[in-house]
Amino acid sequence: MKNRCKCMLTLSLVLISMVTMNAQQKRKMENTALLIIDVQNDYFPGGKMELKGAKQAGENAKQILEFFRKYSLPVIHIKHISTNEGATFFLPNTSGVEISSFVSPQKNEKIIIKHFPNSFRETDLLSYLRSGNIKNLVITGMMTDVCVDSTTRAAFDLGFNNTIIGNATATRDRNLNGEVVPAEEVQKSFLAGISALGNLYAGIVNVEEFLKEK
Repeated sequence: MKNRCKCMLTLSLVLISMVTMNAQQKRKMENTALLIIDVQNDYFPGGKMELKGAKQAGENAKQILEFFRKYSLPVIHIKHISTNEGATFFLPNTSGVEISSFVSPQKNEKIIIKHFPNSFRETDLLSYLRSGNIKNLVITGMMTDVCVDSTTRAAFDLGFNNTIIGNATATRDRNLNGEVVPAEEVQKSFLAGISALGNLYAGIVNVEEFLKEK
């Protein structure tokens, strides 16, 4: 009987400790939301616009998403649908436009449709964030030098504090005046630019650093 009581007491203490830790973590991340930008099938192997390192970036974005879900923190999925003439990917009513299974949205998670690189342009993203008193954004997604970059810079101009999970983003080779610029160099350069001047537009961390700090 005594052993049973001890076990029940121990279990109760563990449960109380877990609830307390969850509450503390939630307070620590108060006014913070996760933004997952364009993690869609066309960017992955077999898609119409495959990116370098897309699968690893997707895996890392999934880890961040699981963290936010664990503590019931706000999650916003950005989904790009191409409407401009001549577009070759993210076309309406195709499998490529769908959000990747790495970060499949749950029913309680906001999905915002956009048609421009900047996720704030002609969407309700800003009003949604302000309605939830969100002041800090943790950003993952694709492509680093296009939609992630433009959205992050716009977010800064709108007064948000931004953190980009660097290895939860990806891009592809670029071409400048006939010269190929490797995806790895594009990735480094854009993340370096965003974090210049003392992390002016955003601080850059990797998924391991982010989760360790929390």
